[in-house]
Amino acid sequence: MFDIQENLKKLPDCPGVYMHKDKLGQIIYVGKAISLRNRVRQYFQSTAVNNPKVRAMVSHIAEFEYITCSTEMEALILECNLIKKYEPKYNVLLRDDKTYPYIMVTTSEDYPRVVKTRLVKRDGNKYFGPYSDAGAVNQIVELLTQIYSLKQCSTNNFPAGHRPCLNYHIQTCKGVCTGHVSKEEYNQSIKHVLDFLGGEDKPLIRQLTDEMMKASDAMEYEEAAKYRDYISAIKAISEKQRVTLTHDNDMDIVLPVKDMNNSFIALFTVRNGKLSGRETFQIQSEEGDERRELVGEFIKQYYVNWASVPPEIIVEEEPPDKELIEEYLSREGRKVRIFVPQKGEKKALLVLTQNDRLEMVKTINQKANLNREKEETVHREVADIIRAAGYEPPEKSMYRVESYDISNTNGVDSVGAMVVFEGLRRSRKDYRRFRIKTIEGPDDYGSLQEMLFRRFKRAKEGDLSFVKLPDAIFMDGGRGQVTAARKVLAALGLDVPVVGMAKDDSHRTRSIVFEDGREIFLKDRPMLFRYCGTIQEEVHRFAIEYHRNLRGKNAISSVLDNISGVGPTRRNALLKHFDTIENIKKASVEELMEVPTITEGVAKNIKEYFS
Repeated sequence: MFDIQENLKKLPDCPGVYMHKDKLGQIIYVGKAISLRNRVRQYFQSTAVNNPKVRAMVSHIAEFEYITCSTEMEALILECNLIKKYEPKYNVLLRDDKTYPYIMVTTSEDYPRVVKTRLVKRDGNKYFGPYSDAGAVNQIVELLTQIYSLKQCSTNNFPAGHRPCLNYHIQTCKGVCTGHVSKEEYNQSIKHVLDFLGGEDKPLIRQLTDEMMKASDAMEYEEAAKYRDYISAIKAISEKQRVTLTHDNDMDIVLPVKDMNNSFIALFTVRNGKLSGRETFQIQSEEGDERRELVGEFIKQYYVNWASVPPEIIVEEEPPDKELIEEYLSREGRKVRIFVPQKGEKKALLVLTQNDRLEMVKTINQKANLNREKEETVHREVADIIRAAGYEPPEKSMYRVESYDISNTNGVDSVGAMVVFEGLRRSRKDYRRFRIKTIEGPDDYGSLQEMLFRRFKRAKEGDLSFVKLPDAIFMDGGRGQVTAARKVLAALGLDVPVVGMAKDDSHRTRSIVFEDGREIFLKDRPMLFRYCGTIQEEVHRFAIEYHRNLRGKNAISSVLDNISGVGPTRRNALLKHFDTIENIKKASVEELMEVPTITEGVAKNIKEYFS
């Protein structure tokens, strides 16, 4: 069992994010801390229980987990990412990405500007951030603009006779509109700006420090204070955020973790540019196995059956046969790269995860034992269900359980979802989606039977994507869903245990339901209750996600395809350029004509349609 008091003694005195869990292993609260040791201990001291909400939460804490960070800024963003992912019961504040500002250099323009923004687009400009100190961002934008006399207006075309604005006359802009500044000279200044925002801050700090000292020696103390504030802002910005990248790539970070007795792999996932989670996998190894060999074997075995492997896998040492593994994982024209980053954001992210690994080693054996206990408990519970359904459970360490759900809007855009669990773990590589083809209207039973028929028919035909059969099917629903599934299996000559997961009036899993009406109530089976609840949440999420995506694509297609002159090519070009329909509605004819293939006539058609 997890000993809270013993583990409190092992907490590090450094910034990080902590996750409180209940006795079922569910994350109930995510928080950040400047000092993990001090913050987490506070929850278990008598003064912490004065607040009713905290008192209620503490009464449900059975264990905690943490991820270390280098700065409070990193912890802030990671906390936000994890709250979005897990939606813990006791977290009430969910920050949106737009809370955090970026610095944008408009490199898509002939004469770039430096501006603050809260919206990142794929528009050819360079973005740096996000930053938690909005005041420092404002100061840095002002500083860079003044030091290098950069253009501040958004005008790109300067016809003959164009009159420069006030910024030129007060010498805060070089006046590119006058034609007296060459593009090469201006871009040299932009290069210095990009170098600074990319981390080369020492030359600029030295320059400002010299200016501050000169002003101080001349007793121009207000001027000296201005340079002092600039230096403080630079130092605040230079603590770069390393848990959110300035692009939306997916990648994984794979690190070996070894202690005296066991070997593990720590897998950190980055999705849409955000560090969003960490998993550990125990692996069997011999004393002489090198760390890079463990990583290579893990990558081959873990990703081999994934439908979509992330395009980048970061490691700290290149595994043997790296090129061969990359070729093996690359499929359908999508290149997979395994590499050791040498600099920049990805290097900083690797260092962050390496530091967290040092803390993991201290508690990893205890966590492994806890996970093993949970696995064994769930294994026994599933075996009992299989027996209660009239079958003899097979001899294996982990049972494969499949679950299915239907999602539609009044029978429109009906889709089906299939999720798979191997023991406690989601087997995402085996998830499947189905677009319902033969059922019209809101007929969930009929849609469910079509999905099951297609799934198991392909299994009987030897389709490698479906050939592996479940040890049990847990239907999201009651006796009606179980009966519908049994009819399909019988028609195909298959015999697989099928049970339902019924909910109560509060939409919480109430019981396991059998075809003959018998029920196993879960009130006194906490581990099975949590396991079934996790399956139901996952299959429902997977179905809803597919339905929303399909409905959104259909809605977008129907709007733009109604415009004269806009076909699939122009529709995709518009969405790529403007990101959303709302942005297209707001665009002027001139802005619409900036999109490749959009002529003046088509642009006017678009404006007229949305007017």
